[in-house]
Amino acid sequence: MSRPSSENAYPYPNQPTWPRSEKAIARTAFDAALGRELHEVIQEAKRMANQIRQSSDLWDLEHYLTQRRKEIDRKYDYRYSQLTDVLGRLLYENRLSEEELRGLREDKMESIRSFAKFLRESAA
Repeated sequence: MSRPSSENAYPYPNQPTWPRSEKAIARTAFDAALGRELHEVIQEAKRMANQIRQSSDLWDLEHYLTQRRKEIDRKYDYRYSQLTDVLGRLLYENRLSEEELRGLREDKMESIRSFAKFLRESAA
């Protein structure tokens, strides 16, 4: 019994497939954006740590780190079903550039740009 062609596609309808070459491009861009954001967190944590004078300052640092960890954990979701939205958010936040995504198929780039545009318009 032959399967309909739609069954050979990604298991979720309307979700793009990610060939190996595009997975490598997306992973490199994703990791670079995450690395830059973590670097910012490290720099801010060092700045805050250098200004600790009393116990409340220590808890402010702990609160900052907990909040940033939660934000980063929510934002950096590498599931392929979420990846175009994640990359769109990172593009919107200027955490990565379109140049870093060069090599992705145009349909993926359109989805990424579209989500970044949606976020820009929602924030306005």
